[in-house]
Amino acid sequence: MSSESHSHEQISDNSVSKEALLLAACHEGNAKQVEDLIEQGAEIFVTDETGRTALHFAAASGDVETVKLVLKSGIPWTSLDVGDYTVGDYAEAGGHDEAYEELVQAGVRAEMVLRMFSSDVGNKAANEDYLTQPVEYSGDRLIDAEKNGVMMSWEAPLMELHAKVICSKPGSTVLNVGFGMGIIDSALQELSPGRHLIVEAHPDVYQHMKDEGWDAKPNVHILFGRWQDKLEEIRALGPYDGIFFDTFGEFYKDLDDFHKAVFATSQSVQPILSQPDGIYSFFNGLGGDHKLFHDVYCRVVRADLLALGMETQFSQVSSDVVFDKELWKGIKRPYWMIKTYNLPTCTWATKD
Repeated sequence: MSSESHSHEQISDNSVSKEALLLAACHEGNAKQVEDLIEQGAEIFVTDETGRTALHFAAASGDVETVKLVLKSGIPWTSLDVGDYTVGDYAEAGGHDEAYEELVQAGVRAEMVLRMFSSDVGNKAANEDYLTQPVEYSGDRLIDAEKNGVMMSWEAPLMELHAKVICSKPGSTVLNVGFGMGIIDSALQELSPGRHLIVEAHPDVYQHMKDEGWDAKPNVHILFGRWQDKLEEIRALGPYDGIFFDTFGEFYKDLDDFHKAVFATSQSVQPILSQPDGIYSFFNGLGGDHKLFHDVYCRVVRADLLALGMETQFSQVSSDVVFDKELWKGIKRPYWMIKTYNLPTCTWATKD
């Protein structure tokens, strides 16, 4: 072996040693040692055989200073190990509430900064692919061409609660964006709204609605198309006492754009939600496959809504049923895997 190759091997051995010490220091919550090892050149982006990062170990320690230090070093708050566990899962497993809170705050900061630099210029419509492919009603579910769950019957108890939130008294004018299986619209009909507007963009779902007689209901008005293309008609038929939003194949930006369209006020444009007593809600599947991600996005959407003059309260509802493996059989990927659902109730903020 040449002296050059021996030198490289020695450096490699030293590096591994430092990295092992780094992970151990993170696990012990020894912020000073972690800082020293980083300054000595230890590779921060290292994982053990199970994919745990330095942030996983820091979170497991519960030491907030160590968590802050490792986050500052650049390890993403979204890191997952090979078992699909987040850093938040490790903090919660140890009962480390302060460390978990630090991770949530870091996630919120990161998401806010990321959006400042993101651009959607030139992007096609978010749900364009979904709208051009067939969907199938199959027993307790509505699935798309790739076997993604568009809507499933396990959501029924949640939808009934959402309906009661936005239609608290008979005669209310309500708007629902996204029909799906019609679960919330059926629940709304039971509450006797005065006028019930439904916006649905998928042609197969729209045909299903007509087959089921929704277009013949006396107090129901259906708009077929993307909500983005129907805003003028939505506005003309409003304002609404209650609004619910649950589309498929769109991103957070689309939800945020809907909020801006519904709640933004100016001298020339009045909000679509009635003031001051209108109530808004949406299917809160944000980050629904991991609790940490969900908690972060709940805070992000609350902050975004507050900037538009809306106060948001989350009611916690048990959703343990989703842990039944049979429930997701035939579905490409579960879209909700958290035991508690945060049901949003959004109202106009009171002015001081």
